[in-house]
Amino acid sequence: MPDRRHWLWQAGGGLGGIALAAMLDREARPASPSGRVPGPMFPAKAKRVVQLFMSGAASHVDLFDFKPELVKRHGQPSDFGEKVEAFQDGLGPWLAPIWPFKPYGDSGKMLAEPVSALGRVADRMAFIHNMAGKTGVHSQSTYLQATGFQNPGFPGMGAWVSYGLGSLNDNLPTFVVLPDHRGYPSNGPKNWDSAFLPANHQGTVLRVQQEQPLDDLFPARNAAGYRPSAEKPTRTLLAELNRRHADNRPGDDRLEARLRSYELAASLQATAPEALDWRRETPEVLRLYGLDHGKGTFDREINDLEETDAMGRKCLVARRLLERGVRFVQIWSGCDNGFPRRNWDSHEDIRRDHGPLATGMARASAALIADLERTGLLDDTIVLWTTEFGRMPSSQGGKGRDHNPHCFTNWLAGGGIKGGVSIGPSDAFGFKPANRVGTPVYDVHATILHLLGIDHTRLTVRHNGADRRLTDVHGHVLNELLA
Repeated sequence: MPDRRHWLWQAGGGLGGIALAAMLDREARPASPSGRVPGPMFPAKAKRVVQLFMSGAASHVDLFDFKPELVKRHGQPSDFGEKVEAFQDGLGPWLAPIWPFKPYGDSGKMLAEPVSALGRVADRMAFIHNMAGKTGVHSQSTYLQATGFQNPGFPGMGAWVSYGLGSLNDNLPTFVVLPDHRGYPSNGPKNWDSAFLPANHQGTVLRVQQEQPLDDLFPARNAAGYRPSAEKPTRTLLAELNRRHADNRPGDDRLEARLRSYELAASLQATAPEALDWRRETPEVLRLYGLDHGKGTFDREINDLEETDAMGRKCLVARRLLERGVRFVQIWSGCDNGFPRRNWDSHEDIRRDHGPLATGMARASAALIADLERTGLLDDTIVLWTTEFGRMPSSQGGKGRDHNPHCFTNWLAGGGIKGGVSIGPSDAFGFKPANRVGTPVYDVHATILHLLGIDHTRLTVRHNGADRRLTDVHGHVLNELLA
């Protein structure tokens, strides 16, 4: 005789939705509610966030942080003035930026050729050139940027925003993840997990390249014994059984999250297809995002058109989700661990890998910023671009670069951000922060929460005897970025 949990899984399989296997199979995990009502703590400049995450470590010195000294010393033996431990064999001669840089906008921001599409929105962007990590290991550094901690078991930033602010639309998830079309980044779903927060705050994965973007949202067409006419009565019966079960277990937020997932799944059957159908946009909007090419297949080798299509779809879907009330959208790029590389981890050849990835990212990101401005959403939407760490100013194998956790670039735009500024310079080579005191991710997270109307020191949850928060015990608002 199957237990009730197994029966619910079998009976509810067609509802799928936000439940997902991970949520429905999750073992009981304690979460101590703070008792606060979701919402801003003080007047907010922004309501929503888009995070663009370049998985594999994008090279700041080849894209955003122009270093004339590298041009001058190209090919000379690298000398860092200190003992440097390379992640791989990445201490070859100094390597000049792979592409030429040009100034853009009234701010004169220097951008490399592959990201030149961002030039038209450069005066809306704020750059941080002295971001500093803690390790050159992809998994730990990805955790740090995504969750504020190097170890697993902590909520993603989107989960904290969902927990702190609540939903703007009860028919859509609060936190949505749009993964790379090739797979997941290091750590997979743990980057957007809710951890010790209530389970309904975890990220919901939508795959915009697939016919069915959300797992199990609709029953399989060939499901044995499935009749569409039976779905509504089945859902009604299941809801009644679930409610009876919950009534006997008051205060169990994990159970409430599961019940809410079923309700949201039912709503998503109506709302998700429309929200995700980017083809409904006008020809002008499709052209803006580079989605007017008419091709259905792409070359096997990494190429500009495929990367533009992939990022363009995700950024356009992100705008559609944001305008329908999603609070936090996380977009991933470059999550392919095969060879030849189709990711940002360019140990062998920066031009081959970064060229197409950066071209697609820049066109899609610029389109997103322009489109948010066109629709009136940019004023209260924060756009954050990040990567887990940077790359060395020295060469690896002649054409590649090794990991550099000491210094890299983030940029932001939108709600409450002062455009046309660059802060926190790196040194002459882009190896370390100029003053050897970098900007930690905690400051970026604190600044974003501040713009959302949240004091990062007060958004806490008691867990394992400690008051946990996104910024751990660190973090300062970067006032020089505030408009």
